[in-house]
Amino acid sequence: MIINIMKIIFLGDIVGKTGREAVKKVLPKLKKKFAPDLVVANCENISHGSGASNKTLDEMKDAGINYFTAGNHIFKGVKNESIWERDDLVRPLNYPSDPRVPGVGFLKMKILGEEILLVSLQGLVFMPEYIESPYKIFKEFASHHKDKIIIVDFHAEATSEKVTFGLAFDGKASAILGTHTHIQTADERILPSGTAYITDVGMCGSQNSSIGIDANEVIKHFETGLKFKTEPGDFPAIVNGVLIEIDFSSQKAKKIKRIFEVVR
Repeated sequence: MIINIMKIIFLGDIVGKTGREAVKKVLPKLKKKFAPDLVVANCENISHGSGASNKTLDEMKDAGINYFTAGNHIFKGVKNESIWERDDLVRPLNYPSDPRVPGVGFLKMKILGEEILLVSLQGLVFMPEYIESPYKIFKEFASHHKDKIIIVDFHAEATSEKVTFGLAFDGKASAILGTHTHIQTADERILPSGTAYITDVGMCGSQNSSIGIDANEVIKHFETGLKFKTEPGDFPAIVNGVLIEIDFSSQKAKKIKRIFEVVR
């Protein structure tokens, strides 16, 4: 039997232990329900709300996640440089091509006999890093990988930038999925030229929190102007993501469905 459709579950930013525990409770049920061929998650806040470690990534691998994407926060709190030697982790491709910048910006995966490309890109609006234009970098990347299934984690702050990027590269990627703001948006759709799009897939973390961080810490920050601890909030938690279906023959998306689960 020839399989023409690939199913992907993409989970939003996993925030700290609460997010990890929520994923461990929910992901087995999601895999049983949807039977995905690939599970990807954003991991930049997986270790206590900031950064990542081999230990926390391996914990999520054991839970059923195959590959990880990340944005600017991945560079915070990394104590073991061997994390950058992993073959299941990508950081934004549009960081400078400089040997001092660790990690890789895209991965080639073999799923159901087909080559799939997983790419992370970071936006510019309201972001503090001095990096290259994601438009320029992805235009070059897509031109070198035509007729390939490309899954993009577009890690950006401004919703307008995310929407514009999606429309600019509609048909050049099979999916463009926004991350970073941790609030799941309700605009999931297949764009006119066949790209699955959502402005933000959301997060996996404490529900009654400030985007995964203990709300009391953030309230104190807004009241005093002092820095806050990145202390993850507690349960109940949410697990946000999307299910995408992609046609191998056309590299176009056929379906995108939001995932929103509450874990108590």
